[in-house]
Amino acid sequence: MSEAHVPVKRVVSPADLEKWIDSDTYNNLLQFVIDLQDSVTGLTNDSEVEISETTKKLVSVLETVDGYIDKHPVVVEKDISRFGKIEFRDFYDEVSIESKNFLKSLIYPDTPSSSASNVYFNESWGNRTRIDYGSGHELNFICFLLCLEKIGKLQKSDFAAVILKVFTKYMAVMRRIQKIYWLEPAGSHGVWGLDDYHFLPFLFGSSQLATHPFMKPKSIHNVELVEMYHSKYMYFECINFINSIKTLPKNQDDRLSIRWHSPMLDDISSAKSWQKIKEGMIKMYKVEVLGKLPIIQHFMFGTLIVCPDGIEEHHEHEEDDCGHVHTQEAVNTWGDCCGIKIPSAIAASESLKLQEMQHQHHKPVPFD
Repeated sequence: MSEAHVPVKRVVSPADLEKWIDSDTYNNLLQFVIDLQDSVTGLTNDSEVEISETTKKLVSVLETVDGYIDKHPVVVEKDISRFGKIEFRDFYDEVSIESKNFLKSLIYPDTPSSSASNVYFNESWGNRTRIDYGSGHELNFICFLLCLEKIGKLQKSDFAAVILKVFTKYMAVMRRIQKIYWLEPAGSHGVWGLDDYHFLPFLFGSSQLATHPFMKPKSIHNVELVEMYHSKYMYFECINFINSIKTLPKNQDDRLSIRWHSPMLDDISSAKSWQKIKEGMIKMYKVEVLGKLPIIQHFMFGTLIVCPDGIEEHHEHEEDDCGHVHTQEAVNTWGDCCGIKIPSAIAASESLKLQEMQHQHHKPVPFD
């Protein structure tokens, strides 16, 4: 692949961000997300939809990635730190090396513009250095799909299957990666975020529920209902996942669990309808993902997803361990544009389990 076609990061300042938000590239990407959201209105994950050969091949690609996780297991005894597991880097490296071959053979022709989408695919799994994952990495997967649409490998008629079969498979693989490698949340909002990692399953999931005859937004507080329907609706899958890793203090009412650990989701559940939530998710995505400099400074532009006019290249700066250019304008109130590294709820939960197991294993034999 020619260097000229490799997507690169360009946004480093608030001025660049404004040019990005006002660009055709931004509008095209946003419209793609909206079209994907609309394609699954009223559909469950197991709805019968048209499944093209490309869609089948994409699912196969994700199954291949899933298999790489098994090839790089975590050595538990090596490290019981509550932060990300270094074996993730071996997994990431294999995906990066092999993706060019398995994507080319399955999905697209050998052209510089199409194979450039490999970069977006590889960045969909998290950051190799920081061993973290966030909505920016999730956005890379959408950019990968957008590239396929731009080269004619995906049609609008594919969109429902792309979300119900491909995106849900991507989510399942990412949940495994997050849980096995203890990926840290990238730029987490803490309890005031939707999820430590994801945004889009809420955006797509609210569309699935937008026409439901009796399921109301407050249904997320019904644990039994969430467990019953989590395989059918992405929104409920997210709630079920959060409930499984974030626990209440002892002696607290389970009905208060979401309010305790996810107040943003609790606030959203007071909306009058899922349609309102569906519309609100797009507005929120524009502000919290597409309009956030700490996320878009990682965004890459190339032949298929072109850089907006007026954003200059910044050769004088070098990327650091965060994987992008640091400028004083980009830092947040903590002095770190990427946020403070914190262990995920998964890591905290699993770490406690390991400590309990080790304690039981080394428990001294009592004497009478």
